[in-house]
Amino acid sequence: MKLSPLSIPFRSVETMFNLAWIAIVGAIGLAQMTDGLFTLVGIGGLAIGLVVAAIGWEVAYYQRFRFRLTEDTFDIDSGVLSRREREIPYDRIQNVGISRGVFQRLFGLAAVQIETAGGGNTEAAIKYVELETARRLQNELSDRKRSDTPQQRPDTAEDHSQGRPIYVITGRELAALSVVSLDFRFVVVLIVGLSALLPELSAAVADLGLAVAIPLSVIGLYLLGTVLSAIYAVTNYYGFSLFRGQDELRFERGLLQRYSGTIPLAKVQSVTISRNVLERMLGYASLLVETAGFSPGEQGSQRSAVPIAREEHIQSLLAEIEPVTIGEFERPPKRARRRYLFRYSGVVLLATAVAYGVNEATAATFSWAVVLLGLAVTPVAAHLKWRHRGYCLTDEYIITRNGFWNQKTRIIPYHRLQTVIESQTVFQRRWNLATLTIDTAGTQSLLGDSSKAVDIDATKAVSLRERIPETFFATLVARREGRVAPTEDGGTTQTNE
Repeated sequence: MKLSPLSIPFRSVETMFNLAWIAIVGAIGLAQMTDGLFTLVGIGGLAIGLVVAAIGWEVAYYQRFRFRLTEDTFDIDSGVLSRREREIPYDRIQNVGISRGVFQRLFGLAAVQIETAGGGNTEAAIKYVELETARRLQNELSDRKRSDTPQQRPDTAEDHSQGRPIYVITGRELAALSVVSLDFRFVVVLIVGLSALLPELSAAVADLGLAVAIPLSVIGLYLLGTVLSAIYAVTNYYGFSLFRGQDELRFERGLLQRYSGTIPLAKVQSVTISRNVLERMLGYASLLVETAGFSPGEQGSQRSAVPIAREEHIQSLLAEIEPVTIGEFERPPKRARRRYLFRYSGVVLLATAVAYGVNEATAATFSWAVVLLGLAVTPVAAHLKWRHRGYCLTDEYIITRNGFWNQKTRIIPYHRLQTVIESQTVFQRRWNLATLTIDTAGTQSLLGDSSKAVDIDATKAVSLRERIPETFFATLVARREGRVAPTEDGGTTQTNE
């Protein structure tokens, strides 16, 4: 199979944008070395040369790019100056995504991204094919990756429905998402951008005083970050729809960039219910799933199965992925709360010392003693941190909960465990506390975002570290012997055989 002929102009434009820096540097050099008509001729010749080179390269790329479905692998042959031949086994494929920008949708084109288990980026990208070809390829690869034997695989791509619709974002939910979503990456961008106005901002701070300027700056950054985050959330999750297939979830989302993909249920490593403070106040939550592969446009290996929904709806949607009943959480011992109180009090005292030093070293009129008022809220902060931590063990799942500002309840099936680590910091040892880390094969685990039972009793942590692997092996044996059988709704049940 080949790319669409229309991929040549689309890819040529992308290549030209990538080579734009060469044109800019070349134009600056020509302007310095020549003048008048020679400069115009040189810049024009450089631009024409880059355009011709981009088009010529993409024509050769189109002619040499081939992809095909074989008995056991999806093969891609590509390369202009040097040939590259890739064979991707079907059972390694995690997700087959289809993305379409505004202009691709106008011309009926799509890009296909193939992700594999353990990959740190997209394994293969096919730019561009007709939308019908992309959908047929997505369905065909989904069929082949879930079939156990070649005889079970269909010879031709059949008509596939998206599956049973289980969630469609409403206008009200999209509006709520725009309100509760704050992406701190935009705050960092704003801070970097405003650093260019540092002299003017310093003068404004001197006029207003630190006591007024700092709160205004924080509020301003928050409001601007919220606006940018809202725009991103709406454009990213506009029209989000989730469908339940035989053994996978399919979703579509996006306003400017339309993206559709699959989430194979057999490859799900963990499920996370995420609720920040605003979401909890409004009664909403989001549902994230973690797979072992890379998810373009998402946080590492995590992707939004449900970007936002009412909390009661989240529970029914969770059952579509993992049929788990979350019980009562066991919180850390109360001495952990005292530890948080001492920690936060130390931070306030340190901030007070810094404010005093700044006040003495500069002509600022800021009353450094105001920072001490933070001691009044440290008991509340310590209690909230303690209250929103805990863990819960069921027959088939390990569930952990952490975070007040952004609470995350992470659900991990026993048979997905990779490692269980019990650790203690210097400060935890003084309080006889420990952290139990539950690691899976997901990329997020490698980035330090594993499921953790934090500040539990050290003796209990050792006991759990020994108990959890035993339950893991028992669950794994039960699944292999068929004592854990799948139900019609996608869950599992114990059999008596």
